[in-house]
Parts: sequence; structure tokens; C-alpha cells
Amino acid sequence: MTRTAVIAGVGPGFGASIARRFAAEGCQVGLFARSGEYLTGLVDELPASGEGLAVPTDLTDVEQVRAGFEAVREAYGPVDVLVNHASAPAWKGLMDTSVEEFQRAWAVDARGAFVCSQEAVDDMLETGGGTVIFTGATSAVRSLGGTIGFTAAKFAARGMAMDIAQEFGSEGINVAHVVLDGQIDGPDARQRSPDDPDEAFLDPDEMAATYWHLVEQDDASTQPFEVHITNGPQNTEFI
Repeated sequence: MTRTAVIAGVGPGFGASIARRFAAEGCQVGLFARSGEYLTGLVDELPASGEGLAVPTDLTDVEQVRAGFEAVREAYGPVDVLVNHASAPAWKGLMDTSVEEFQRAWAVDARGAFVCSQEAVDDMLETGGGTVIFTGATSAVRSLGGTIGFTAAKFAARGMAMDIAQEFGSEGINVAHVVLDGQIDGPDARQRSPDDPDEAFLDPDEMAATYWHLVEQDDASTQPFEVHITNGPQNTEFI
């Protein structure tokens, strides 16, 4: 079965790993990010078993998001899988965060995911089901203090994921929220923590395999809602 997937918020790290894994499994993948040049390069690198479409999109712009989904539908048809993967950095506390910084975090993580979910779920209701995955973080389930914009946005996204799961689970739409609890491996992470052992970093390709496993869970009655990915040998927990 060929699936059409949208990955909303594709960067050079984990987002690219998701794109490569989905293409390797034969998916037609719409890639949303602001940088068209980066997306075009990533499309050229995807496994030949799938296809990729670069869709330059600012996820804070509602009309751009809706136009992006139309571009994917024109190329591949209705969307079967959505990964709400975008995040806006907001690493300041209450008194240091401007209203504009707070609003931007919410516009990317919450409103962007809301609009993407509306578009994708509308397709899934027409075709009989699908999968929506939200990329969360430790801050989505417990506050770390001093990151109020990011925490509020991630809490909002987790709440949306829960609500969509409850509303549309009976329609064959599986929803999962993935908590990434640790540093994702990559050059920047290694530079920030050069003395940390290898096991301190989360492998983006292994995490992408977990996302694909969620897509393959076709039975809504046994679909896990929340997955925690963290460090250590037992690094994935399905809840």
C-alpha cells in the first residue's frame, strides 16, 4: 500500500530521518519547511523506493499551510499520514519572554499543528482512516522551568493530540504523541556536550523507525497514544 505522508517541519536532523524512513517504506512524502533550497536537496537524497515533494511553507501562515496540502494532493492524492514535527525555540522564562516570542512558539507548535491536522484529518475521513503523529518533548508533560513559551506550546499540542484521538479514533484515525526525552544525536548536540558518552544521545534513525511502527498500527483498539523515547537500552515505552 502506497501512503501519502506530510511531514510538517523538516530540519536536517530528526525530520530528515523521518523523511528518509518513510520514503524507504514506499511513501510519497510532502516535506514542509521554510527553506525551499534545503527541501529540494533532501528530496534528491530520498530512497528511490519512495517519492518526495518539496513544499516551502511557513507554518505560522495559515494560508501557506492550506496551499501546501493542496500541492501534496495535486501531486499524490489524499493525505494518509501527518507528522506534526515543527518546533519554535523559546528558551526564556516568564519575565524575559516577549509577547511576540510567546506568540511565535504558539503559532508554530500549536496553531500550525491545528491547521495541519484539520487538513489531514479531513482527507482521512474521506478515505477511511490514517495516522497523525505529534512530536512532543519533555516539556509537553512536565515543566522544566524557564522555558515558558516552549512549554506552553508543547502542552497545547499534546492536548490537541489527545482530543483528536478521542474524537476520531472510532473513525479509524490513529493519533500518537511522541515525547522526545533526551538529546538527539547530531553535530550540534555533540558540540554542546562533547564529553557525554554515545548512549547519552538519541539516534534519529532509530526514532524514525518508531514513527514508522506507529504508522503500521492499523488496529485502533490497540493503538498506543503516548510513546516516550529516552536514553538507555530500554529507550522506548508505549503507553
